[in-house]
Amino acid sequence: MATDLRPSRNGPQHPPAKAPPAAGRSLRSRLTRLDVKGAPYAFISPFYIIFAIFGAFPLVYTLWVSLHDWELASGTRKWVGFDNYKYLWSDADFWHATVNTVAIFVLSTVPQLLIALFIANALNRRMRVPTLFRIGMVAPLVTSTAAVAIVFTQMFDHDWGMINWALGLVGIDPIGWSTSRGWSWVAIATMVDWRWTGYNALIYLAAMQAIPKDLYEAASIDGASRIRQFWQITVPMLRPTIIFTTIIATIGGLQLFTEPVLFSVGTPNKMDGGPLHQFQTLTMYMYDNAFGHDRYGYGATIAWALFVMIILFSLINFLFVRRTGGTK
Repeated sequence: MATDLRPSRNGPQHPPAKAPPAAGRSLRSRLTRLDVKGAPYAFISPFYIIFAIFGAFPLVYTLWVSLHDWELASGTRKWVGFDNYKYLWSDADFWHATVNTVAIFVLSTVPQLLIALFIANALNRRMRVPTLFRIGMVAPLVTSTAAVAIVFTQMFDHDWGMINWALGLVGIDPIGWSTSRGWSWVAIATMVDWRWTGYNALIYLAAMQAIPKDLYEAASIDGASRIRQFWQITVPMLRPTIIFTTIIATIGGLQLFTEPVLFSVGTPNKMDGGPLHQFQTLTMYMYDNAFGHDRYGYGATIAWALFVMIILFSLINFLFVRRTGGTK
């Protein structure tokens, strides 16, 4: 007799067992979670990898070199500890170069940013062919630094320069631009200003175009002049941008190298910054010690001193931003 194996209708009903998830579906979900969580780190990793290779490692290695009496020609690798830093503190030539660097930085940065601010304000108004003038602001930046320095060196020549010729027309005696310490600062700062003023002007112009026009319309209705609108609306709204350009100009100004080197054309050693070191910057002094006198340990010490100076100036600017309300 055949037996009925079917379950009774009145008996307990059990849900059918679920099939185990497919291996492909599980792997796909894991890859999806990994993509969502790991993609941001993968996108930013090239910057940190390149920085670690070309930024962090040279910085740490330079610190290691600064603790040695390091010479390439003789192969000397003698540990001296902080002796290089002690000598740096009492090195008159180092402080002389520091004064030159800070003075040129101040003479170039302050006029540069002020002129750029006023140029950007003029370009922000309605004018004919504004694109042509805006492109003209970039022209000095794309010009070769060597060409700029050579032209300005000729202009500031003592005997045949155009600047002294123009001063002679109004009865002023020729100025020794390359022999006087103060005037050499002015000449080099002029080169820096001519090259970077347009760049900062375009940054200010982009920030000005983001300011709501309603603010100016309301100020005009209240009877505020354009000058008052500029100082009470434009400048306060540009505060974060002004701080940004100040920090960038600070970093570039303290690392000034090309302009003073090319300005010393005709001197036996261009890294001296003139016969009396009147415009020798810190980068020139560092280069002269490391590559000119084979004192790589002391050159690395100067490099680290310059790095600390840049950090201090950047911190001062950061604190100024917080104090003036540029950032929260």
